[in-house]
Amino acid sequence: MSTPVGLSSASCFPETLADTFAIAKELGYDGIEVMVSNEIATQDAGSIMRLSEHFDLPVLSVHAPCLLITQRVWGLEPWGKVRKSVELAQRLGSPIVVLHPPFRWQRKYAKNFAEKINMLSQESGVDIAIENMFPWSARNREITGYLPDYSVLNMGYNNVTLDLSHTATSREDPFEIIARENVVHLHLADGLGSAQDEHLAPGRGSQPCAEVLALLKSSTSLKSVVLEVSTRRVATREERLEILAESLAFARANLE
Repeated sequence: MSTPVGLSSASCFPETLADTFAIAKELGYDGIEVMVSNEIATQDAGSIMRLSEHFDLPVLSVHAPCLLITQRVWGLEPWGKVRKSVELAQRLGSPIVVLHPPFRWQRKYAKNFAEKINMLSQESGVDIAIENMFPWSARNREITGYLPDYSVLNMGYNNVTLDLSHTATSREDPFEIIARENVVHLHLADGLGSAQDEHLAPGRGSQPCAEVLALLKSSTSLKSVVLEVSTRRVATREERLEILAESLAFARANLE
């Protein structure tokens, strides 16, 4: 069976979660990644389940609320957010929670982070897949925004999400991550290496998106591919649909 290709609700922002399900169904995606955000529907298992049933699309993954703009979603305590994300995934029958490493000011949360994440993953039966991030740029110099690091290499995580927009920004080698870490989930996007996290449609940047898909399609650990591309600046909804249809076609062509 081929790897399922899903659509992240972040790809449809500022449209709603219901809009994401409708777009995914219209274009032929295999499922959804729910980015838990300030939109109440993304936080509520009942609402998500009703959408999933109505559109006959599974939730392939849950993205925990670990962005700067979602710091107050589900309270301020970071471990509480992780547990709620896992509980949401369990209720939805979703096998993966995508999680960023702690911010550098979350020192208590970051202590023994990998060990605690791996233990919670094993206890819950949900793969908590830590996502590779990137250094921040401030006044023409790079600063470390994450603990233990923005990289997932040698951090001891049992499960990893590989994001190809982030490798463009960090200039990490995605093939090294695949070779050395257990990649269970792929955020398919592209980038040109800008200091800004671009999330271009695959094939529009400098990342070896096609080659990564060709390599991962035979992987026994990969569970899903999710398109996480930015369409927030499009002029029309038709342009958004064109980008998302193009991205799906790219993924399917290179996973065959």
